[in-house]
Amino acid sequence: MSRRFAALLSAFLFTVSPACSNDEGEFVDRPGRCADFDELRQVYWGDTHIHTELSFDANMQGTRTTQDDAYAFARGEAIPLQPYQEDGTAIRMAQIDRPLDFVTLSDHAEFLGTITVCNDPEAMGYESRQCMDYRTAQEFDATPEEVGRSFVEINGFTAFPPELARYPELCGPDGVFCIDAGMDVWGEIVEKAEAAYDRSPSCEFTTFPGYEWSSGPASRNLHRNVMFKNGTVTDLPYSYFDEPYAEDLWARLKEECIDADRGCDVLAIPHNTNLSDGIYFENSMANGQPFTREYAELRLELEPVIELYQHKGASECLPGESNSDELCGFEVIPFSTLATTNLNQITPPNPNGFLRYEYGEGLKLEDSLGVNPFEYGITAATDTHISTPGFVAEDDFKGHGGAGQPNRFLPPPDGFPDIEYLSGGGLTAVWAEENARDAIFEAFRRKEVFGTSGPRIVVRMFGGWEYPESLCDAEDLAAQGYDGGVPMGGRLQDRTGDGAPRFVVSALQDPMGAPLQRIQIIKGWIEGGEHQVQVYDVAGNPDNGASVNLDTCMPEGSGASDLCTVLEDPHFDPSERAYYYARVIENPTCRWSTWQCSAAEYDCEQWDYEECVAAQTSSGNTALCDCCDPSAGLNVQWCDAVDCSDPENLPAADARCCVPRVETSIQERAWTSPIWYQPPG
Repeated sequence: MSRRFAALLSAFLFTVSPACSNDEGEFVDRPGRCADFDELRQVYWGDTHIHTELSFDANMQGTRTTQDDAYAFARGEAIPLQPYQEDGTAIRMAQIDRPLDFVTLSDHAEFLGTITVCNDPEAMGYESRQCMDYRTAQEFDATPEEVGRSFVEINGFTAFPPELARYPELCGPDGVFCIDAGMDVWGEIVEKAEAAYDRSPSCEFTTFPGYEWSSGPASRNLHRNVMFKNGTVTDLPYSYFDEPYAEDLWARLKEECIDADRGCDVLAIPHNTNLSDGIYFENSMANGQPFTREYAELRLELEPVIELYQHKGASECLPGESNSDELCGFEVIPFSTLATTNLNQITPPNPNGFLRYEYGEGLKLEDSLGVNPFEYGITAATDTHISTPGFVAEDDFKGHGGAGQPNRFLPPPDGFPDIEYLSGGGLTAVWAEENARDAIFEAFRRKEVFGTSGPRIVVRMFGGWEYPESLCDAEDLAAQGYDGGVPMGGRLQDRTGDGAPRFVVSALQDPMGAPLQRIQIIKGWIEGGEHQVQVYDVAGNPDNGASVNLDTCMPEGSGASDLCTVLEDPHFDPSERAYYYARVIENPTCRWSTWQCSAAEYDCEQWDYEECVAAQTSSGNTALCDCCDPSAGLNVQWCDAVDCSDPENLPAADARCCVPRVETSIQERAWTSPIWYQPPG
């Protein structure tokens, strides 16, 4: 099937869901309500960014776990992980500490059929040079160079400029071979999502069909995860090669799904704006012209939420960018693009790629367009490339792949499983009436969602005009929150009286996590044409004295099991657009890199970097090399006498002192979706 033929099919949708219609003729994806249905909504935990062996990059790094494995892992089962021994036995196993409630698997749409073509002797592209190199790279004794060559000559096409984006020659004219194979794989993806969805009254597990659209011109990340509401989906998983511009992807999804009157609904989730080198939020369309109102409305409809945090770092804000917010430094990786991340080449990130900056730009655009295209709710995810949704434990980090350490060549388990700058990933939480597709998907639509850096901190936020100061003590806080205002993700209702808005935020500690230290409310507004930010500490105590012993990773000091506050904006101006979101901060804990070094009982006093690197291949123990590398933040004394004024002319060992160090401890956190205020008129 050619791309031209595919275009002819674009008006058709296929449904593999056992869905039906109710008496009113409306699409129904499950037979009835869940047993624990609650109209005041409950919190459910999930991951919407997951790769399996179907993703070409994951496959090249040795991932052999399937979508079925990913679903099993999310439900709490143990699965094997690469690297594998020659007999096919995995050397590692992984298991989540608590099952998830929902997942969306998001294998890359690009090259979705390539693996099939290259492994099928009957396929037309089987004898292509790319396929032959791919099969060589799959051999057990393949060298890193052979794997790298195959990865670049195929996956590198996603970094071509949009006007040059094409399927490589292995896919035939117009990509016909790979499109055909990819459609078959897409049908299997949807079928597996349908089979894994729990439609019983217990509603223990919810799945959404999906994929990742992976545009990366010049390796500047513009990726989106596409998430369908149910088993009624588009005929193709549209890739960068099919629709090289995001606005064309949105238009295609809207026309062929949302507007098709078949019970189909879909949204796209942007992620890793921190690796876009500042282009993710450029205020121009594909044709170079400024945003139109129609463009802004389409973007707002198709992209209601954004992935703020994941394996490749946080995209909230940069230090020094936002009125001396010292917590902006959390898990900011020192790379500007996907390529520099993969190569571990330090390149300072661009502030235009961070969400808080764009929240301000969105307020400005609303003044001119009447629509805010950057009115995003906040989510988080893992971006795992080893089929492990929700695997976020810092004390059992096994890497996620996809950037950094190629997992098929991992060192023994006592060495770092990933680049030290990369993170453990996060989770998305939604407030929904039940753990069912309609309820969860609508929570994404209305942005009543929040993201965490891994812990299951439960956060609720409401905004209104007349909440009582005693609301935190009320047993019916949620009922009063909804009755008197809007939840996270909403727009403040028409102002009543002459007062300022009030916000109630409550947070509960993850019972398996650290105590809570504080709640902050971050306000942003436009004053004199400039974006302003104010951070309010509203509950808890930032000076509670809590810390963590870096040698043992044992916590020290006390914190709170729960926090709640009601804040009235002390600097409210009814004429200024504004947004408000909450950030909940845990006490300090060991970062994953410190956990591993603590377990290795590292001692860097007698360490010599160059000698360690030279010896690591023969000893097989890379733990001390990893732990004592100055960039890992643990060997501070090594760098005391190093002059970093001219790092390019330093010996290799000393030069490592001149790159950013990772934090030895972290303060895990949660971010709520904002509540927006718009002046009347």
